[in-house]
Amino acid sequence: MSYLDTTKNVYKKAAETPDVGLCCTTSPIGQLPGLEIPVIMREMNYGCGSTVSARDLVNNPRVLYVGVGGGMELLQFAYFNRQKGGVIGLDVVDEMLAAAKNNFKEAEKLNPWFRADFIDLRQGTALDLPINDNSIDVAAQNCLFNIFTKEDLTVALKEMYRVLKPHGRLVMSDPVSDDFIPPHIQNDERLRALCMSGMLSLEDYLAMIAAAGFGTLEVRARRPYRVLAPGHYDVDELIYIESVEVAAIKDPMPADGPCIFTGKTAIYYGSAPYFDDGAGHVLLPNQPLAVCDKTAAALKDLGRNDIFISAATWHYDGGGCC
Repeated sequence: MSYLDTTKNVYKKAAETPDVGLCCTTSPIGQLPGLEIPVIMREMNYGCGSTVSARDLVNNPRVLYVGVGGGMELLQFAYFNRQKGGVIGLDVVDEMLAAAKNNFKEAEKLNPWFRADFIDLRQGTALDLPINDNSIDVAAQNCLFNIFTKEDLTVALKEMYRVLKPHGRLVMSDPVSDDFIPPHIQNDERLRALCMSGMLSLEDYLAMIAAAGFGTLEVRARRPYRVLAPGHYDVDELIYIESVEVAAIKDPMPADGPCIFTGKTAIYYGSAPYFDDGAGHVLLPNQPLAVCDKTAAALKDLGRNDIFISAATWHYDGGGCC
């Protein structure tokens, strides 16, 4: 049995009998005016964060969500779209698709604005998306891609890149860990299915996303998630796992590599009316400017004593320049 078969079996059971403790969501469930989320959807929220952000969802975007879970994030995406088939939900587990379909009937009872046909449920795999090229505005996955091996993750990211329109967004939430993961833990198929062994380091995770062609990456959140502790798992040292929320934008790739925003800010405090680095960045006195990591490094390398560069907050929320 492959790790993908093990994963399908785990989530088949989770679809048939909701498992509230299967995952541990690290961000609050978004509350929106007029949106009521059925209890069953909350119980089947098998993610580690959130992929729903209002700033991604303007102008009725066409949305693809891979790994439907109980349908909660699909319902949240539909809140911003409200068009027949405007949100596509894709899953390889038939039982999960059936459970989500039933949950949408409950959502219709609670939300007068919602119709189940806003969501187009499809059977399929992230490794071979049944979606046309350049047809999606926002694609998302929550706590799925960390399950894949590096080889399969490369394929899944390229598939997401393929289906997105130019400047479209791939929004993801996954566990990561900068600690050493022993091979026997990495290769434990059940732990991998439970999102507790397949993690990459954040650096490797971002590098793989960039390698798929995404020219802009935003690290929007980084939070504590779980630990694998000696005595509970077959490990000699405690392994600390975080969850990270990242948006990857299908922008052209800059010649010097992707623009990665991790929450760094530049502040100019010199005596001149402004500072212009000659590369498109103008700093006004004491006005913070969000900058990508490349720009932060370039400004720091100038060796000036009138520019402050903050450390990464890992909670980038838009604005600034690269």
